[in-house]
Amino acid sequence: MLNIKSFMPALSWLPNYKKEWLPGDLSAGLTVGVMLIPQGMAYAMLAGLQPIHGLYAVTVPLVLYALFGTSRQLAVGPVAMVSLLTAAGIGALKPETPEAYLALALTLAFMVGAIQFLMGIFRLGFLVNFLSHPVISGFTSAAAIIIGLSQLKHLLGIKIPNSEHAHEIVIAAAQHIGETNLVSLGIGILAIFVIKFSKKIHKALPGALMAVVLGILAVTAFGLAGEGGIKTVGEVPSGLPGLSMPSFDMGAWQSLLSVALTISLVGFMESYAVAKAIQSKHYLSRDIGKDYQVSANQELIGLGIANFGAAFFQGMPVTGGFSRTAVNDQAGAKSGLASLISAALIVLTLLFLTPLFHNLPNAVLAAVILVAVAGLIDVNEAKHLWQNDRSDFWMLAATFLITLSLGIETGIGAGVILSLGMVIYRSTRPHVAVLGRVQGSNFYRNIQRFNNLEQRPDVLVVRFDGPLYFSNINYFKDKMGELIAQKGEALRLVVLNADSISHLDSSAVHALHEWVGELRNKGVKVHFTSVIGPVRDTLNRWEMTDFIGADAFFMSNQQAIDAFDEKPNNGTVGDFKEYILQAN
Repeated sequence: MLNIKSFMPALSWLPNYKKEWLPGDLSAGLTVGVMLIPQGMAYAMLAGLQPIHGLYAVTVPLVLYALFGTSRQLAVGPVAMVSLLTAAGIGALKPETPEAYLALALTLAFMVGAIQFLMGIFRLGFLVNFLSHPVISGFTSAAAIIIGLSQLKHLLGIKIPNSEHAHEIVIAAAQHIGETNLVSLGIGILAIFVIKFSKKIHKALPGALMAVVLGILAVTAFGLAGEGGIKTVGEVPSGLPGLSMPSFDMGAWQSLLSVALTISLVGFMESYAVAKAIQSKHYLSRDIGKDYQVSANQELIGLGIANFGAAFFQGMPVTGGFSRTAVNDQAGAKSGLASLISAALIVLTLLFLTPLFHNLPNAVLAAVILVAVAGLIDVNEAKHLWQNDRSDFWMLAATFLITLSLGIETGIGAGVILSLGMVIYRSTRPHVAVLGRVQGSNFYRNIQRFNNLEQRPDVLVVRFDGPLYFSNINYFKDKMGELIAQKGEALRLVVLNADSISHLDSSAVHALHEWVGELRNKGVKVHFTSVIGPVRDTLNRWEMTDFIGADAFFMSNQQAIDAFDEKPNNGTVGDFKEYILQAN
């Protein structure tokens, strides 16, 4: 039965809305709404569309995501990467007219929406589990730097080509540094100061919104815009979006399928990465509530429905905006109401307020973004990993450097590969512990972690901490061979503690058969202890219990050793029956 609150998360937070959230939501909604005007126009042009379609993409889609998405801070709309992918995908088809180009853009938005919606319905959000926390941290920090550097052209008032490669932006900025507009730089620095320190005066002060208002007033009062002056947003087109219809021509769908899949997956992973990072911040502070969770599957549904809105209201493919989300959170957003306010501001702007934003300096918007993304650069996480987990640190560092040098899209892909690689590596080399007896007891512990443990020269007790399957079976045999060799000729019994072996596949069963047989040929017995139910079932299905011998299975390590001491040539069937009885 469909849970309507799960399908539309807004029904959960709206009835429980707290009045203390309103100032933050209002400030964030207005600030992000102001940001969306120039950003939407710019990203539409980057995608090869008329600027107005970028504004249409932040009206209906923004509202739909606020209702169906689970992140309370994620700001949905056009982003640079998706715009570039849109231009590349549609441009390759060489549409003959602007109308044909727009039809393909609407079709692409619909396809992205359908792919993401179906992924959410079929619960394929687990794909983001391949992004570990170190990978997300490294990607987030690098992407924050790239976005921050991309704002240098607005802050300095110079021409820098669009790029997602940090070194290209830095080189271009260095080449044009002599052309810096000092007035633009001064306004940008002042805006950063206002945004950064307004919270120290009073937490309720909307610093970003104050900077926007002051910037407009400064340009208007001193006549700073125009020829030779600082760059401003300029004229904003007016008019609300009408209904539109994507193409259902199968030829167009086939041509756009690859780019639609790329935008769907990359856009979702980027959105989820930043949404999860922001959610973690609020979870730790408990300022929204313990029940605030970002759901991967519902995020797919929310983003899919948002793209449907773009397709039917003259928009373009949308996803969660990295910089806008950071600004939304920095400005105090506590719920989806912030996005609804942003959408309302865009609608009002399109209808009545376009002249007011004509003199908004680009340097102020750059300052808003710079302050916001600076808080997403997680240096402390890197320090903690360096001190506590070097392998995760190097994974974070690799993701960071790849994203920084090769771009956000490549960084996400590399992060997934690194996460998968680490999972595979760790599963192929699980922890193996040699156990010794605690003096005066029947307890056994790792000899590497405890002192004064008793070890017999003729007995080897080993615990294998992981499932036993095709990818680690050779490691198991090699490791056991090393430990057996260290014991030498005196060894007569190997006790394999299996309480951490959760699974056996067919390759492991065959390998165990060979391993037990080889040891028997050398006169060494093998006893198994603490074998869990699913593993016993596998051994029974493959008739391995009969081969190994029912009298070779025991409840504890000490029982296995005592049975060997009592009957070194036979063992005890009774112990195994008792073990089966107690385990069940």
